[in-house]
Amino acid sequence: MSIDQQNPTILVLGSSGQIGGLIAAELNATAGVNVRITSRRPEEVERLNALGADAVYLDLDKPETFAGALAGVDRVFLLTGYTIAMLTQSKIMIDSAKKAGVQHIVHLGIFGEWDCTDPHFAWHQLIESYIKTSGIGWTNLHPNMFMENILAFFAPKNGEFATYWGEQRMGWVAGADIAAVAARILCDGPAKHGYKDYWLSPEVLDATSIAAILSEVLGHDIKGVHRSHEEFKAIFTSGAVQVENWYADGAIEFARQVSTGEMGYIGTIRNDIPFITGEPALTFRQWATAHKRQLAEASGIHLVV
Repeated sequence: MSIDQQNPTILVLGSSGQIGGLIAAELNATAGVNVRITSRRPEEVERLNALGADAVYLDLDKPETFAGALAGVDRVFLLTGYTIAMLTQSKIMIDSAKKAGVQHIVHLGIFGEWDCTDPHFAWHQLIESYIKTSGIGWTNLHPNMFMENILAFFAPKNGEFATYWGEQRMGWVAGADIAAVAARILCDGPAKHGYKDYWLSPEVLDATSIAAILSEVLGHDIKGVHRSHEEFKAIFTSGAVQVENWYADGAIEFARQVSTGEMGYIGTIRNDIPFITGEPALTFRQWATAHKRQLAEASGIHLVV
C-alpha cells in the first residue's frame, strides 16, 4: 500500500475490537491521514494487506514486534487489555513510541478521580502518568460505562435488567461517541488536543430507568433490578466469566465502591463530546434504538415486525 508522506500516519491498537474497530472506520472515512491497523495474527495481517490496508503485526506480549509497527508513525491510539499485564505492555509501548519519534498518544483510560483506590482504575492512572512524563504529546480519554456492555455482560435476561452496585446511578457513553472523539483528536493532532484530559459521561441512569427504555424500544416488559456487589462477586467466582483473577478482583472492588458511594463521581455527567465533535452525544434511547436487533438477540427476545 502506498503511503502519502504529507499526511500523518496513525497507528490504531485494538482495531479488531469494539472501540478500536470503530476508530479505524472513522479514520478511514477521513481524508488527510494514513491509517495503520494491527493484528497479533500474521495470517490476518496478510489478509488485510491483500485488501489494501496498511496492516502490521503487533503483539503486546511480544515487545520485539513494536518497533516495526511504529516505524513512520506520527500518532498512536493506545488502549489496553483486561489484565494486569497492561502495565508492562503500555510502559514498553510508550518507550518504543518515544524511540520511533511518535508525536502524539491518545490513550483510552477510565472515568476515575486521581485518588481512587480501585485496582484496575489505578493501573490506568499509572499508565496515564507515565505517558505524561514521556515527552510525547498526550491526550487522555476518560469514558464512563460503555453502552455496548449491555449487549454482553449486562444483557437483560428473563425479563430483568440488573446492575450490581445497589441503587447507585452510573454514567453511560456510546462506543460510537468514543470513536468519534478519538478519531477527531487523532486527526487534529497534538497542536489542538495535546496535554488535555477529556471526559465522556453524557448520561446518568440506574437499572430502573434503563429497563424502562429497553422495555419501550424492544416492546417487552423488562424489570430493573438493583443487585449487590456480592452477587457480582459470585458471578466471577462461579467461573461464568473468564477473566484474569487480578482484573476480576478489580471489577468486584469497583462494584463495591460504587455501591457504597466511595466512587460517587461515577454517577455524574461530564460531557466533553460536543466540544470535540461539534455534535451532541448519543442518548441511551438513541443508542438502544440503533441496536434494537442486537439487544433483542442478546436478551433472547423475539421482535414483532
